[in-house]
Amino acid sequence: MMTAKAAATLSTCIAASLALIGCGGYGDFTLPAPSGGAAAGNWSWQAEKGPVLGQGDPGAWDAVDALNPSVVAWGGQWLNLYSGFDGRTWHTGLATSADAIAWSRQGRVLSPDPGTWEGGYIAANGTALARGGELLYWYHAGAMDRPRIGLARSRDGRTWTRHPAPVLEWGPRGSWDERGVADPYVIEAGGALYLIYLGQDRARRQRLGIARSFDGIVWTKLRSNPVLDLGPDGAFDENGLGEAALWTSHGRWWMLYTGRDRFENRRMGLAESGDGVAWRRSSLVIAGTESWNSKVVCDPSVVLAPGGEVRVWFGGGDVAHPAERIHGHIGAGRLTYR
Repeated sequence: MMTAKAAATLSTCIAASLALIGCGGYGDFTLPAPSGGAAAGNWSWQAEKGPVLGQGDPGAWDAVDALNPSVVAWGGQWLNLYSGFDGRTWHTGLATSADAIAWSRQGRVLSPDPGTWEGGYIAANGTALARGGELLYWYHAGAMDRPRIGLARSRDGRTWTRHPAPVLEWGPRGSWDERGVADPYVIEAGGALYLIYLGQDRARRQRLGIARSFDGIVWTKLRSNPVLDLGPDGAFDENGLGEAALWTSHGRWWMLYTGRDRFENRRMGLAESGDGVAWRRSSLVIAGTESWNSKVVCDPSVVLAPGGEVRVWFGGGDVAHPAERIHGHIGAGRLTYR
């Protein structure tokens, strides 16, 4: 006869197995091989002067910070699903533009639902993708110290229907992402979706990993995650990584990501890869050059432009802090390969 202890152990194992099946479990994969041969060269950075989208009016949902842009072409215009902080709660809002530089606010479109898994703190820090005649938006929600990743769908960017449960969960006990998964960025390549995300372990280390999906709901995490670890002591990313963006050009995969130093200054770094799994840092580090982004440059969203130039939108602030109240604004710039 099975003892009570054995039965409890078996029940725990079954629950854990079902949880892994539900979220897609773990697997071994690489990203599709980039087209073309690798071309010798380096990226150079040029920022637009001043922010392209600032904080909202006093008392507005984005009055304290406007950050985390996610820019996508839709319906003959550009949409920017960005994160706004009102001093208590993070929301997702919409801005529209004809040229992706001059933006017009359209209001708040997504707020956390306290009656669900999301809690009341955040439903933001997301990534938008046009696919199959609709917009998909992955975002993180939940408690500040235990976020998970959810999914919402829309056909106009204004009205959204949420998937009822998180689509990416924490890892198992002792894993690199057991205490949080956040900062999603999704691309489509070779018929599959690839998600790069922040994972947090019990020591509060924040690193980057990758997952794959074919429907945007069931994700398989890369077994060998994380794919990018903390930088060495004294580096701009010694204290944490997050908020990455991916693209492919010149025969390589490229990752623009946010790094935090021990003083909580944030800057963006660049890494390259042949398969999207083994990454090598480049020497390019992007720091703020104006007063409004003197302490923080973060949250990249990228679009590959004709001619190979990469358009980048990013968050910036003048207060060194890992999360909020940094007088956050949104800026823009360009990466050029020479």
